[in-house]
Amino acid sequence: MAVRRLVIVGGDAAGMSAASQARRLKGPDELGITAFERGHFTSYSACGIPYWAGGVVDGPDALIARTPEEHRRRGIDLRTRTEVTELDVAGQRVRARDLESGTERWHDFDGLVLATGARPVRPPIEGIDARGVYGVQTLDDGRALIDGLAELDPAGPRRAVVIGAGYIGVEMAEALSLRGFEVTVIERAAQPMATLDPDMGALVREAMCGMGIEVVTGTEVTSLVTGPDGPDSAVTAVVAGEREFPAEVVVLGLGVRPETSLARAAGLPLGESGGLLTDPAMRVRGHGNIWAGGDCVEVWDLVAGRTRHIALGTHANKHGQVIGSNVGGGYATFPGVVGTAVSKVCDLEIARTGLLEAQATAAGLQFVTVTVESTSRAGYYPGARPMTVKMLAERRTGRLLGVQIVGREGAAKRVDVAAVALTARMTVDQMTALDLGYAPPFSPVWDPVLVAARQAAAAVAGGA
Repeated sequence: MAVRRLVIVGGDAAGMSAASQARRLKGPDELGITAFERGHFTSYSACGIPYWAGGVVDGPDALIARTPEEHRRRGIDLRTRTEVTELDVAGQRVRARDLESGTERWHDFDGLVLATGARPVRPPIEGIDARGVYGVQTLDDGRALIDGLAELDPAGPRRAVVIGAGYIGVEMAEALSLRGFEVTVIERAAQPMATLDPDMGALVREAMCGMGIEVVTGTEVTSLVTGPDGPDSAVTAVVAGEREFPAEVVVLGLGVRPETSLARAAGLPLGESGGLLTDPAMRVRGHGNIWAGGDCVEVWDLVAGRTRHIALGTHANKHGQVIGSNVGGGYATFPGVVGTAVSKVCDLEIARTGLLEAQATAAGLQFVTVTVESTSRAGYYPGARPMTVKMLAERRTGRLLGVQIVGREGAAKRVDVAAVALTARMTVDQMTALDLGYAPPFSPVWDPVLVAARQAAAAVAGGA
């Protein structure tokens, strides 16, 4: 029996999870696996980069789940510093370039997995490529940032500007603050954290300002000022609106887009966001021997009933498991997501799941909203901290549509209760009867999420 050839493009979460799962099911005598990764690292936690940058965790080794050598010992032909430059779908082959030697060659496949990830948004503004300007998408990016910070004059000014106030932006603001930098965050939206409704984002802004981080919103960066040394000049300031913000370090936190340039050139189907479209088995639509997973795909939103691009490592690892099972002769599907995410800036915890108001409106849903103030523990128990919970419910049916939480210790992970309720398509009235754990050190007698559910159920009933 001929050995089937599986080629994987991308060596991080989705790609190497797929490779590992396929190898568990099929040995090298049945399935040959070749994986190409253009960076130096594989199977790593990009989510840990801000905490490495802030000195909270060690890196990069501590952020690597499995090294290239470990993958190779499992019978996977993993080639780092190798970039796939072209897909020939009809001919079932890929062209790969060795980035060290520059040599290129074609590689045939029977099955192909695209796990090309996402690329950070990098606006075409003056000075964006200057020294001292960093992205934080890969471990190579993280290492460049750490090395750059070490090269700064320890006796000189330590001023940092973070462009963008999404998850990466607020996490990098915290990291740089921990390193002793004077930090300014510039965001073009009205409030930080556009993954929250503006009223909840305002709570994040208030907390960040209270931590000594300057937050400038409703302002777009127009250029970066550099020194007099030509192309090798270092950044010296960021221009936004009518102000100039001095900076020795600039970090880009403007979000990401699916990296699907190869797929687009090959004519593979893409969604509205530019992400690859797949069926529940993670096969690229219309192509029985091509799979895709991770940040390069669009996922099915179980609440909105449409595909969306949501770049999270949790999804990528699950995609890889599904792909590897199907490639290896088993059967698995990925049903979709509800859009759950958590983050923090210093001791402020931020969480959301489901739809924001604008997303619910765009989906054509009519809804009610409630916002409640509560505490992480019984109010009389030492260490109780405040939290705000916002809940959206469908007006006619009472179906839960979304939850956002901003608070201190013990706040963020409460969103998981709402994520389960969303997945189960529960109503807010049904949620009020959930048998959640209670003891004064952990929760008020009515958990904050259930308090919000009670008020949302009352609003639905009142509207009806």
